[in-house]
Amino acid sequence: MPSPEFHQLQSVADADLAAEAKAGLVQPAAQVAPKFFYDALGSRLFDAITVLDEYYPTRTEAAIFHVHGAAMAEAARRRIGRPFDLVDLGAGDGAKAARLFQALQPVRYLALDISTAHLQQALHKLQAAHPALPMVGIGLDFSQRLQLPATLCAGPALVFYPGSSIGNFDPDAALRLLRDARDLAAGGALLIGVDLVKDTATLEAAYDDALGVTAAFNLNLLRHLNRLIGSDFDPRQWQHRAHFDTAASRIEMHLLARQALTVRWPGGERRFEAGEGIHTENSYKWTLPAFEALLRDAGWRDPQHWTDHRQAFALVLAG
Repeated sequence: MPSPEFHQLQSVADADLAAEAKAGLVQPAAQVAPKFFYDALGSRLFDAITVLDEYYPTRTEAAIFHVHGAAMAEAARRRIGRPFDLVDLGAGDGAKAARLFQALQPVRYLALDISTAHLQQALHKLQAAHPALPMVGIGLDFSQRLQLPATLCAGPALVFYPGSSIGNFDPDAALRLLRDARDLAAGGALLIGVDLVKDTATLEAAYDDALGVTAAFNLNLLRHLNRLIGSDFDPRQWQHRAHFDTAASRIEMHLLARQALTVRWPGGERRFEAGEGIHTENSYKWTLPAFEALLRDAGWRDPQHWTDHRQAFALVLAG
């Protein structure tokens, strides 16, 4: 049986991650990047979030693929017009891409993820299920720059970015990523998932569920920081908050101090007043006209989209 290839393009040491986390904590308004959510427990908690009644994006996107997946694949093949690689950004277990293998008929599957250990396990399972499709696992944090050596992907490619992860990028950073994706596709196409603007109550409930799973996910970040930087965060002293900023068109997640307190770590500390917070995540929500304009600004042409009947979520194809 064939085995997938693996390439570690970027190795981030714990010391570098710790320095990044500490730098964020001492900003005038404390902040920590969303990637610090995803230790082992954080990844499991996120999996639990995706099956909550309130969290609509995962099941809505799955329903769109179920109804329109064949049409998306046909449209992508028609746009590219020749054999292509399938490049999966933030691949995780690769399950979303795997559902499209038969319809897309890529010549290779390239799975990019920051978590290479998880990626290796997932690709070995996928390779066993699809032995005729060459597979390549690539360890890369593409949040700063999405670029692959031509020896790994010379194009054309269908760049696949499902979910609503593009929402974690502010508009300028999203534009940079989409431009990088355009260069990577090298005459190919992009298929991307986008969470759409909707009523505030629905948006906020998706990030502050009744069971408190999202709150646990947010609070677990503090336990991760304790292990990473040696801090003394006590999650019981903090509370989860999520709200929709209408002007910025984004959900913001914060952790707010329940009382005045000081957090210490080797070589540093930060005083928090009661109610002062740590900004842990943004999730931008787009209208279809605004997102399609962003795609055009990034050099993509002729976007077309598929949505659910409520227009809560969209998958957008551009060439």
